[in-house]
Amino acid sequence: MPGLSKQAKILSPKLISTALSYLNNTRHPVRNKLIFLFSIKGGMRAKEIAHITYSMVMNADGDLLDHINLHNSAAKGESGRVIPMAQDLQEQLATHMQSSKHTEPHHRIIQTERSDKVSAQTIVNMFSAWYKELGFEGCSSHSGRRTFITRGAKKISSVGGSLRDIQYLAGHTSLATTQKYIEGDTEAQRKLIDLI
Repeated sequence: MPGLSKQAKILSPKLISTALSYLNNTRHPVRNKLIFLFSIKGGMRAKEIAHITYSMVMNADGDLLDHINLHNSAAKGESGRVIPMAQDLQEQLATHMQSSKHTEPHHRIIQTERSDKVSAQTIVNMFSAWYKELGFEGCSSHSGRRTFITRGAKKISSVGGSLRDIQYLAGHTSLATTQKYIEGDTEAQRKLIDLI
């Protein structure tokens, strides 16, 4: 398929583990690991990571939810959605909240020392710097999202779902767009041919 080689590479479990270990030794490990997990476990775009606020992850009592209510204001176009939170993402977010100065509902979750908000480009630049340091060729801020979509597509039938569920979690208006994100598995294709 032409053009697919230009897409961000997906991350293997080993690369994910390597990245998390590396981020653990950065200047802001809690925040940086949270950014990475929003991408790899939440399938979120750089813009969404930059714009998510505490009101989207907390209830009226200030307790952490088990899902993200991603509003259209934080998403691309009208792609707001509800994203269930993986346990490790939820735990990292709870840890982040304990160390954050500003956790009022309107505050953005991702902040820097100089500002209580970041741009999508800042998130893109962070991923670029991390992957360059790690030597992850062909990886970008979109790698986590592609990994999330590809891994989800491979496992969704085991929980009784379909690609429509992956489309929703990705915030795509078209199933065709979701399918472009999914990296094929030649070994699975080989096994499938024997079953046909």
